[in-house]
Amino acid sequence: MDRARGGVGARVTRRDFLRAAGAGVAWVALSGTLGCDPAEEDRAGASPSKAEESVRGLPAARSGETRVFRSRPDLNPPTVTVDTPANGTVPGHVFVAPKKGPGQDGPMILDNDGQPVWFRPVRGEEHDSMDFKAQRYRGEPVITWWEGVHGAYGRGEHVILDAAYREIARVRAGNGLAGDHHEFLMTERDTALITIYAEVPHDLSSLGGPADGTVLDGIVQEIDIDTGRVLFQWHSLDHVPVDATYGDLPDDPAAAFDYFHINSVDVDDDDNLLVSARRTFAVYKIDRESGEVLWRLGGKESDFEMGEGTETLYQHDARRQPDGTITLFDNGGMYVSEESRVVEIQPNEDDMTATLVREYTHPEGVLAPTQGNAQRLPNGNLFVGWGSEPVFSEFSEDGGLLFNARLPAEVESYRAFRHPWTGRPDTLPTLAAVPTPDGGVTLYASWNGATEVESWEVLAGPALDGLEPVGSVPRSGFETAIAVRTGEALLAVRALDGAGGALGTSSAVNIRG
Repeated sequence: MDRARGGVGARVTRRDFLRAAGAGVAWVALSGTLGCDPAEEDRAGASPSKAEESVRGLPAARSGETRVFRSRPDLNPPTVTVDTPANGTVPGHVFVAPKKGPGQDGPMILDNDGQPVWFRPVRGEEHDSMDFKAQRYRGEPVITWWEGVHGAYGRGEHVILDAAYREIARVRAGNGLAGDHHEFLMTERDTALITIYAEVPHDLSSLGGPADGTVLDGIVQEIDIDTGRVLFQWHSLDHVPVDATYGDLPDDPAAAFDYFHINSVDVDDDDNLLVSARRTFAVYKIDRESGEVLWRLGGKESDFEMGEGTETLYQHDARRQPDGTITLFDNGGMYVSEESRVVEIQPNEDDMTATLVREYTHPEGVLAPTQGNAQRLPNGNLFVGWGSEPVFSEFSEDGGLLFNARLPAEVESYRAFRHPWTGRPDTLPTLAAVPTPDGGVTLYASWNGATEVESWEVLAGPALDGLEPVGSVPRSGFETAIAVRTGEALLAVRALDGAGGALGTSSAVNIRG
């Protein structure tokens, strides 16, 4: 077993716990067609000499726990702090969905400096977004997330946006049920695998509970995205008895008992399904046609002999890897474990043994009692979202910490991912202008979601049909501040890519009007 550990420290053994538990300023913001559109005819007077003009970039403003943008005052995401700068990481952007903290909640794409690239606030304080990531639909890249209301489980729907950030579909659970936040996995068949929780009557007397009790049934649906038709439905109660749980009955006998707590679904290498259940400490392989449980990895009735270090507590995110191993985010327990970890397990289906290949921990000994995920990247690196702890990291295959960032202390992101992503919004860049005491102006330029912008070119002129370039500055984060001195009345900015090609031009602002 390879200990790919980022930190050192003893941990109470999971085997002992399992045995015991088994026994019981004036400014103008312009966006879209607001302000003066350069395509319109609007004369604003004579232009002074070009020699009077100057353009320079300004340092980015310092942020507190939330970010404030002059060009986008409607956006107020939590600040992300990078304390281990990216070194040896896989190219791509970071995907998180902050919730529970200062600022707005919502899906957010970040660069390696922790700067937002795209952010969309959720609809209201009662709503959250979770499981934000990039996937493929009809052969094209898309971004997806769940949104709705949630506690231990969610009731909502799944959103799909294209590379222009246009909503192209919403996927809802079928058969009168509501989609849960724990999983939304799109398949090569253009179907979606989702999780659902449903309260159903059930006899709990075998656990010392009421005979007329209520439990939460863990459900998997496979849904045709185009039609919404349910193609497959699996119920935990049909295949996993309630006494497989390690959970305690609720104090209120009328409350539904969450005995299973389904939290991930994956397509196995033979096209069957892998399901993770937090409350049974087990991963189940499920026949995709019949629903039969083919084997159990971990838990009270494991079909595998679990080798040293393979047993997990309250785990999340079971994923089959191309080399045949299974990765799990092993949360551990608040009073049992000193830290959470990611484990890579080799299940041998010939002799039914499970071997620990390697484990990953955080140098700070992060213990995340809930949520979390582990994403194996194409070069072998591992990207980890630490769930209820506001941290996300990238590790080399052998466990070296390559990148680490964190949200404010009380913020959570259910999962975190790194994906290649090219966003080309169907909106215009946004511009705000603030006069300065010396007679100049500071421009604030941004373009929510545009990933190809490398620099901003300032345009100035006496009229919309007379705007000409007067200088450019490198892009510096979500919003770039630009100091401008000019005698012209109208200013706009043009987004340029790395080759100097024009990507889009903002509306113009009249700084003399």
